[in-house]
Amino acid sequence: MLRYIINRIFLMFITLFLIITLTFFLMHAIPGGPFTSEKMLAPEIEAALNAKYHLNDPVWLQYLNYLKSVASFDLGPSFKYPGVRVNDMIADGLPVTLQIGALSLLMVVVVGVPMGIIAALKKGQWQDSLVMAFATIGIAIPSYVVATILLFVFALKLGWVPTFGLDEWRGYILPVFALSGFYLSYVARLTRSSMLDVLDQDFMKTAKAKGLSPYKILIHHGLRNALIPIVTVLGPVVANLLTGSFIIEQIFALPGIGRHFVLSISNRDYTTIMGITIFYACFLMLMIFIVDMLYLIIDPRIKLAGKKS
Repeated sequence: MLRYIINRIFLMFITLFLIITLTFFLMHAIPGGPFTSEKMLAPEIEAALNAKYHLNDPVWLQYLNYLKSVASFDLGPSFKYPGVRVNDMIADGLPVTLQIGALSLLMVVVVGVPMGIIAALKKGQWQDSLVMAFATIGIAIPSYVVATILLFVFALKLGWVPTFGLDEWRGYILPVFALSGFYLSYVARLTRSSMLDVLDQDFMKTAKAKGLSPYKILIHHGLRNALIPIVTVLGPVVANLLTGSFIIEQIFALPGIGRHFVLSISNRDYTTIMGITIFYACFLMLMIFIVDMLYLIIDPRIKLAGKKS
C-alpha cells in the first residue's frame, strides 16, 4: 500500500514536470511576445520590459529559471499588471471559484445521484423518461448557452436575480445552475446505468431472498457497489467545478480564477496562463489521487488486492 502511494506521488511529479515543460515551450512558440499588441510600444520601452523580465535571455535559461521559480512555489510576475504576482491573482480569485464550485458540487451529488437512482428503480416508467429527458438536454446543451439563456430570462426579463456579481445570495443561483447542469446530467445518467447493472446481480437477488428490507438492500448492497464508477468520474468533476468554469465566470463577471485565465489569454499574459494551467493540473491530479484512495473504502475487494500485492 505504501509502495503504491509512493509510486503514485512519483508519477504525479513526473506528470507535473511534463506539463510545465509543455506549457512553457508552447507559450514561447506563439508568434510575438507578451508585450505585442495592436498599440505598438516604443522600441525603447519594449526593450526595457524584455530586459526587466529577462525575456532577452536564451530560452533554455528562461526555462531553467522558471523551473526554479515553480519549485519554490513562485509562479512569477504578471506581465499585464505591474507589481502583481500570479500567486496573488490565484489567491485572490480562488475563494470565489471555490464557493461557486462547492455549491455546484453539492448540487451535482445531492440532485444528480438521487435522480439516477429513481430512474433506475422506475425503469420504463414516466419518472425514468423524465429524468433521462432532462439529463439528455443537460448534456447536449453547452454550459455557456445555458448560462446565456438563464441570464436573459431570469435576470434581464424577469428580474428575479442580479445579472452579475455575488453581492447577495441570489447572485449564486444562476452561476451554480449553469456550472452544474452538465455534470449533474452526466452523473444522473451514470448513476442510472450503474444501478441497473447492480440490480441485476446475483447478490441483490440473494439479499431479497433473505428477507432484508428494501432500504437496506438499496443502500448497503446496491448503492455502495453502484458508486464505484460514479466516484471514478467525480475526481475530474470535482477538479473542474472547484477550479471554476472559465466561460461561466466570464459571463457572470465573477472575479474567480477562470476570469483571470480568460483575460490573461486576451492580454497575452504568459506567466498567468502558465501559472493557472499548472495550478489546475496540480488540483486535478490531487483529486484523482484522492479518488483512488476512496476505492479502498468503497470496495473492500480492492483493499484485499492491495494487501496481497
